[in-house]
Amino acid sequence: MAVVFKTNDKGLDSGTFLALVQKVWPGEYDPERAARALRKTINITAWNGEHLIGCVRILSDGYFFGTIPEILVDPEFRKQGVGRRLMELAWDASPTGLFFGGQPGNERFFERLGYERGMQSYQRRKLRSQ
Repeated sequence: MAVVFKTNDKGLDSGTFLALVQKVWPGEYDPERAARALRKTINITAWNGEHLIGCVRILSDGYFFGTIPEILVDPEFRKQGVGRRLMELAWDASPTGLFFGGQPGNERFFERLGYERGMQSYQRRKLRSQ
């Protein structure tokens, strides 16, 4: 598998993103609202050829706070390092560090990546220079 990762993928369109979302969280989503949401986040993507197989989004104020609304990996590509690499790239791209909630059952994945359990979430902070 030759997976290509793109950091700050401004070319990610809502149709492609929502096709991946349907594989992970089936439901009804508004493509226009999804497009607006994608424009407000740093989108890090994983591609197998022309197929989006993974995505992590970072929402940040650029200084104090960065959070991950979701990390998605196509079920057919799980357990192949895609999620791990997306999270490594998210850490590198975040100007602040990352705070997020993990779905029950995924705790060990985040802990293996160096995130610590907080009161109700996982966190890993970058130290800012004064």
